Amino acid sequence: MAPLRARALRLLATREHSLQELRRKLLDKDADAEDVDAVLARLQETGLQSDARFAESFVRNRASRMGVARIRRELGERGVAGEEAAEALGDALKEDELARARAVWGRKFGEPPRDRQDWARQARFLQSRGFATEVIRKLLKEPFDESAQGQ
Repeated sequence: MAPLRARALRLLATREHSLQELRRKLLDKDADAEDVDAVLARLQETGLQSDARFAESFVRNRASRMGVARIRRELGERGVAGEEAAEALGDALKEDELARARAVWGRKFGEPPRDRQDWARQARFLQSRGFATEVIRKLLKEPFDESAQGQ
């Protein structure tokens, strides 16, 4: 079990991992499932692995580029849902989603849609980033300031 623990610690040294991610990576090396579960339980007991810490790091990393819906979905894919995900997302929600959508839109497009097709393309892009439909509509309808048009 020592090599298994060492591998888990190496993985955690590079970045935070959710319990599900860590379990999958350790099982990829033909490790016994019971040994993996024992190592993971010990890591959680000692505080070396924490889904809450992973979720906070994950949200902080993606909050400037993605909407809440996509971040929530990706957290779920990594095995973090419910209270831990909601708590991590709570901090991300403090920043206005419209402001984040405007920043993402500005980096990609920088100018208002010229026609309906352009509007649809910009809306699809923002939707793929997980921004809510109401935020997208508000962003693409609102008047644009000169700094947004000049980018």
